[in-house]
Amino acid sequence: MKNMYDLHTHTIHSDGEMLPIELIRRMAVLGYSIVAITDHVDTSNTKTVLASLVHIKESAQIFGVNLLCGVEITHVPPTQIADLAKQAKKFGADIVIVHGETPVEPVAPGTNHAACSCPDVDVLAHPGFISLEDALLAAKNNIALEITSRGGHNRTNGYVVQIARRAGCRIVVDSDAHAPHDILDEHERVLIAKGAGLTDAECDNVLSLNIEKFLST
Repeated sequence: MKNMYDLHTHTIHSDGEMLPIELIRRMAVLGYSIVAITDHVDTSNTKTVLASLVHIKESAQIFGVNLLCGVEITHVPPTQIADLAKQAKKFGADIVIVHGETPVEPVAPGTNHAACSCPDVDVLAHPGFISLEDALLAAKNNIALEITSRGGHNRTNGYVVQIARRAGCRIVVDSDAHAPHDILDEHERVLIAKGAGLTDAECDNVLSLNIEKFLST
């Protein structure tokens, strides 16, 4: 499969187990061409997390990977999400993810709505039982909804697919990798997509998404 991507991964800069370049190397060996490192941030660490990633862009290119320097805005009060997303882009973020209202964590109600309303957000991660209203906002703002392989967060994948279809939302498939064993190979990516209820045609479209075009629109 060409253009393998993962837009949601973590390193030792938050709660992951790997150095950024180890993550990149492991994903390069599996055939990934685009990887976003999106460590958890709030108002205390956004600038420093992004600054640390810039230094390994060249190393990633040597391994054949286009590294997207990103963040996952996590457990931030909904009223602060838009400002922090805008700030992250100002600090050089290639991609901004928001930690959605997964059913397995105490994410503040209104987080999905705040993220879907914000044009500086690119992906709403594991959005749980997202409402159709919020999904329509996401579609309007070109925000993708995530299908994830992460345990617990993946319980609502099927629901997310159904809502995304109704709203006309973009869907992405990510690992939310924190450790080496979380990284998906090509076959596992397909299993996650089909297991969420995507058709073969939808799988082909979602898994071969042109990430550069998606992020530029």
